[in-house]
Amino acid sequence: MVQVSWNDGLDAVFPYIWLIDNDPAGFHPDTKERAFDLTTVSDDTVPTDVQIVGNTLSVSWSGTPGQSELDLDWLREHRPGQRRADPAIVAAETWRSDLGADGVPRWRAEDIATSDEALKGWMTDTRKYGLSIIEGLDDNADAGWKIAARIAYLRITNFGDGFEVKSMPNPTNLAFTALALPLHTDLPYQECPPGYQFLHCIANEAEGGESVFCDGFAVAEDFKARHPEQFDLLTRVAIPFRYHDDKDDIRSRHPILVTDTDGEIAEICFNAHIGDVVDLEPEQLVAFYPAYLNLMRLIRDPSYAVSLKLRAGEMVVFDNRRVLHGRSAFNPDSGFRHLHGCYVDRGDFDSKLRLLGRA
Repeated sequence: MVQVSWNDGLDAVFPYIWLIDNDPAGFHPDTKERAFDLTTVSDDTVPTDVQIVGNTLSVSWSGTPGQSELDLDWLREHRPGQRRADPAIVAAETWRSDLGADGVPRWRAEDIATSDEALKGWMTDTRKYGLSIIEGLDDNADAGWKIAARIAYLRITNFGDGFEVKSMPNPTNLAFTALALPLHTDLPYQECPPGYQFLHCIANEAEGGESVFCDGFAVAEDFKARHPEQFDLLTRVAIPFRYHDDKDDIRSRHPILVTDTDGEIAEICFNAHIGDVVDLEPEQLVAFYPAYLNLMRLIRDPSYAVSLKLRAGEMVVFDNRRVLHGRSAFNPDSGFRHLHGCYVDRGDFDSKLRLLGRA
């Protein structure tokens, strides 16, 4: 390794192969992608000379690539063991029923449509809480799409690039009925379930039909504290989900709880009404079902739920892999209820936040 010491007392060490791998000369000047072939470096390549020249670390090598020059400020910022700063990482603020409908962040559609600063503020709030409401949209389906398109391309699913939520004959999903929908996440049968969901209220005149939301991260935190072994089980065991009609038969397997490399909850994949037959071994089923039921009971505990009735011109936006959503039953004969929905993937959402942060 090469050790570098800065005047303020900071020390950092850089493995030889790391310095070669990150040599700026090895990157294409336009695409910013690595063009250098690391396999051309011999395992016994070592420095023959190391110097600080101005603000540059200059290293001469015994073999390929011959010479490397790396900016000291860049080395300090990217030193091994320190994760790169990421404007898209916004610490999650978990919430429960005491957030209330009034606590959900609200933004004006016109501001988001015309101001990058407002767009960044709204996206940051949505990343923080996993949930927000946009007010003042026009009463046409395109109005919600245009807001989503400020972020990225829409995620196309088996429902197309958008979908209508209203009671209809011969429904292919419980969402297209007037029945109550228990709390769930959408499309767990997809290989990668969608990230952010946009639900634009066109009309909501029927009796009932209140929207319900629950922070899956808060539930997971409490579930882990109360049932640590069951929490661990639900992060390790993948169960099957399936959507099938006369046009599609889509299947995938996911753990209900997904943790990141630090063991923190990163996703929840829960949809009791679209789960396929659980095909685990009998001994696994005996352990799985108590954990599954305990989690389900916690999700449906009113102490986690925030209920609100969307009004025409409002759009709720939420992280589909964090916030569970549902609705109460409604009477379709008492008035019209129509929501228009679409999705934007998490990666595209975060990419836009980084670009706004760069600006």
